Amino acid sequence: MSKPLDSRTFRQILGQYPTGVSVVAAEVNGEIHGMTVNALTSLSLNPMMMLLCVDKRAKMADFIQQAQGFSINILRREQEALSTYFAGGWKQEKAPPFRFMEWTGGPRLEGCLAAVGCRTKQIIEGGDHWIVLGEVVALHIGIEPRSPLLFHGGMYRKIDFKDGIPAPELDLGKTDVRVFYDPWDEA
Repeated sequence: MSKPLDSRTFRQILGQYPTGVSVVAAEVNGEIHGMTVNALTSLSLNPMMMLLCVDKRAKMADFIQQAQGFSINILRREQEALSTYFAGGWKQEKAPPFRFMEWTGGPRLEGCLAAVGCRTKQIIEGGDHWIVLGEVVALHIGIEPRSPLLFHGGMYRKIDFKDGIPAPELDLGKTDVRVFYDPWDEA
């Protein structure tokens, strides 16, 4: 069933794509600023680069532009409160406990599942967001268990690790492209 082209429907449809949840942090003038982000992806392996999107209206948009780099802190399932806090949805008077640690990749959130430190390479305008490209300068992987916090359909979710199967290794450049042709539109 087709849906109307409006921002609410667009957001609802993209909410069907499960994502991880992270806190992006940047240090500006000796202060650390963080924001919950799930609009991010790896961009390149050589050189290692990340891509993230920040709403132009977000305070973090200014901080990202002022900082020379940023960290991407992937949250654990148990860090849902931090996601809510850094998204600006925290309703309690006292913030949930957290601490940023000094790290070569920028401010790293203590206890995170994993972290990627980036030096800002480029910031590109993309509609109502800034597209931020970062060159990876540091990597961190947290301790076991490694259960990520997920977001799907407007709700936090978790992975059931019982049903996993290995994905195939990609053999880039050697595997033939598969083409499917369906002449359904021919009369």
